[in-house]
Amino acid sequence: MFIILGYLVVLAGVFASFIGVGGHLGALYQPFEFVLIGGCALGAYIGGSNGASIKLLLEAIPKAIKPNPYGKSLYMELLGLLYTLLNKARRDGLMSIESDIEDPKASATFAQFPQIQKDPKLMEFLTDYLRIMISGNMNPFEIETLMDQEIEALHSEHNTPVNAVRGVADSLPAFGIVAAVLGVVHALAAVDQPPAILADLIAKAMVGTFLGILLSYGFAAPFAAAVERQSVAAVKVLECIKVTLLASMNGYPPPLAVEFGRKVLFSSVRPSFSELEAHVRQTKSQAAGR
Repeated sequence: MFIILGYLVVLAGVFASFIGVGGHLGALYQPFEFVLIGGCALGAYIGGSNGASIKLLLEAIPKAIKPNPYGKSLYMELLGLLYTLLNKARRDGLMSIESDIEDPKASATFAQFPQIQKDPKLMEFLTDYLRIMISGNMNPFEIETLMDQEIEALHSEHNTPVNAVRGVADSLPAFGIVAAVLGVVHALAAVDQPPAILADLIAKAMVGTFLGILLSYGFAAPFAAAVERQSVAAVKVLECIKVTLLASMNGYPPPLAVEFGRKVLFSSVRPSFSELEAHVRQTKSQAAGR
């Protein structure tokens, strides 16, 4: 949402200033400049990508436009779910949660936390490591190493479209110069024309440089930043799970284990100690009621 607002502010600032100094918007309408710059940028991106990276970019576009799904309410649900599972495992043994993690969609425990169920990556990460904990064949240090490696791999995957778009953003000013040079070449070929015509051709050529810089710093670079924020948020939620599960494996009781998870969150989405404590009590009373 904010990225669309930012784009509108960029366009308003540029075009309002141009009109304010007496410019005419028609002079900036050069469709073939868009074709040249856009075609070069698209071709360069395709040439440096593969099917997987293109798919990741297509998946990242709607995520960059939508609000960040990893907000405070989701983390409250996540910490509540972790507390419920760990408390059940501590009370009745790890095997008591096996049926929950083997079929989360049919689990009454997971049904209490719909936001978590809607995120397949989060669910896969959580249930996989709970299965490993149940197996009992790995110690906390081994599981932590495995978690770190998986999180690093996912972070690298999420950053693939970020790096690709930043590469395109860096190249757009150069493609704008290419468009301007070709426009100047065209203008010089008409040097025998009257000054008014020659000036018009040169002005059209300069639009290429303008478009390249505007598209780079006004559109492509902010889009890459928006995708990167989503990537960081998607990794942070996994780190919250990791810290909480490891705290439990190291012997900390569920209320303290979820406190470990709370501490790794960004301040903008981190519930306070009292908020988490009240939420844990509520979750505990709901579980007791069932």
